[in-house]
Amino acid sequence: MNILNLVRENIKSLKPYSSARDEYKDATSDDMIFLDANENPFENGVNRYPDPQQNSVKDLLSEIKKVDKKNILLGNGSDEVLDLIFRAFCEPKEDNIITLPPTYGMYSVLANINNIENKTVLLTEDFQPKVEQIFEKVDKNSKILFLCSPNNPSGNSFSTNKVEELLKKFNGLVVIDEAYIDFSEEKSWLERLEEFPNLIITQTLSKAYGLAGIRLGVCYASEEIIAILNNIKPPYNVNELTQQKAIERLQKVEEVQQEIIEIKAERNQLLESLKEIDFINTIYPTDCNFVLVKVDDATKRYNQLIKKGIVIRNRTTQPLCENTLRFTVGTSLENERLLQALKEI
Repeated sequence: MNILNLVRENIKSLKPYSSARDEYKDATSDDMIFLDANENPFENGVNRYPDPQQNSVKDLLSEIKKVDKKNILLGNGSDEVLDLIFRAFCEPKEDNIITLPPTYGMYSVLANINNIENKTVLLTEDFQPKVEQIFEKVDKNSKILFLCSPNNPSGNSFSTNKVEELLKKFNGLVVIDEAYIDFSEEKSWLERLEEFPNLIITQTLSKAYGLAGIRLGVCYASEEIIAILNNIKPPYNVNELTQQKAIERLQKVEEVQQEIIEIKAERNQLLESLKEIDFINTIYPTDCNFVLVKVDDATKRYNQLIKKGIVIRNRTTQPLCENTLRFTVGTSLENERLLQALKEI
């Protein structure tokens, strides 16, 4: 596959903005006086522009994920990464994407913002892709297929065989959103990144790494795709404070892994305890840090829990999710309060 054939014509000829720190990269040198970027010269820790390529963060991610730096792009949250993909590869009013509801809602929002048609193919009743139906929707202008695995809001991972078939047969980009992969027993598709030139994997530091507040999203793809996205990203899209906090957290991998173990243990306990709630009809399998359940009346139960000071997510308006509620796995104390409230209502 020639990735350049998928790129918008105006993006192919785009000359990217060259920032001061792109032109002179050794911004950490103590021997240099920097009078090139019109910064305030008085040192306060953030008076200088941040590294536009976030090299220190990428060094750590490269080591942790066993992926070369040239295959990594960072964004102001995964949403910016996804938006960059739209803007690089989808021609407004002409191209289309394919999404598989119920899924992460930002795919359709970004399609609307970028004036791109969103073709939808519902998942099966057990939340797996319908491969044959997907290809019935594909046409010559189908640029991107979005797969959220583990899936939000259902919580399950997609069949490896189905995903592999889609990767091999789809003549566009396949974006696998792995925001929740750290909580799954399934292997990340990062291990097979080099097999598929059309594969893009997005991850985040918002979930397992506990950094939702700093908004840092990660994109893994071929060097060719990363270069295209780098050409159109804002020059300083990830601020200095975000980079510092990410570095601090990525240097504590053992601590993060321990938190993941605890969350998974709490999840397993929650799954067992929810079986005792009589108005819960179905507890769906999950590879995430949340649990989706089907109840008798989702809106009623949601409002009852709100009155008891517990905020969950009512997913009943989503396809295949009528009368479902989504519980994030909290601390042991938070989960006990949730279960107690469920028993009382």
